[in-house]
Amino acid sequence: MRRKLVAGNWKMHGLKAQLGEVEAIAAAAAANPGVDTALCVPFTLIAPAAAVAGALPIGAQDVHEADKGAHTGCISAPMLVEAGAVLTIVGHSERRADQHETSHDAWAKAAAARRHGLQVILCCGETEAERDAGRAERIVQSQIEKSLPDGASPEWLTLAYEPRWAIGTGRTPTLDEIASIHAIARAKLRHMVGDAAAGIRILYGGSVTGANAGSILAVDNVDGALVGGASLTAEKFVPIIEAAARI
Repeated sequence: MRRKLVAGNWKMHGLKAQLGEVEAIAAAAAANPGVDTALCVPFTLIAPAAAVAGALPIGAQDVHEADKGAHTGCISAPMLVEAGAVLTIVGHSERRADQHETSHDAWAKAAAARRHGLQVILCCGETEAERDAGRAERIVQSQIEKSLPDGASPEWLTLAYEPRWAIGTGRTPTLDEIASIHAIARAKLRHMVGDAAAGIRILYGGSVTGANAGSILAVDNVDGALVGGASLTAEKFVPIIEAAARI
């Protein structure tokens, strides 16, 4: 039985003034022990957030593939660990689009995170143009194939399906569309890692709210949510955690 995971991604939001939201979310996580909850914050907020989060895991939103070197503006896995992070997102669609990251980049970053004991949320998902062209399934399969790190297992890896056209737009795929892609992702994992695929969680991400979380989280092979805008405040994020607890 895969436990639900609700992970927040604050993206480029969050100053120390928002640490009260971290504390409130941590309290809600503690009150719903049947659900795993995590919060991925900006690099500058990792240490302050970890200091007030209690048992709530604090993560990063990216990591560099190298442990150190001449990589101006980048953050390595050892730096994240020292700051208090226990997980990181890699391959997020916004980085694929805005920073032109490839699936190979995601693979290398996931491997680096794993070397230093970080949990990994590996993202995949198609653009609107790719879906309209009937290529969504092939894109997701290809991204998983090229991004999945060696030794992938449920102990440290989570997959997140995020259709890029649903992120921050208020639009979501139909429940049938979500179910179809998640089933395809599960089959691809099974092909690549065998029986371990049954334990790897697959999250859905893209305009998840308290209003639609219950129906999305009840879909087959949806093992939780990667939440953007709605994770910025406890008022919006806690209903998603509570929806997961009711499944």
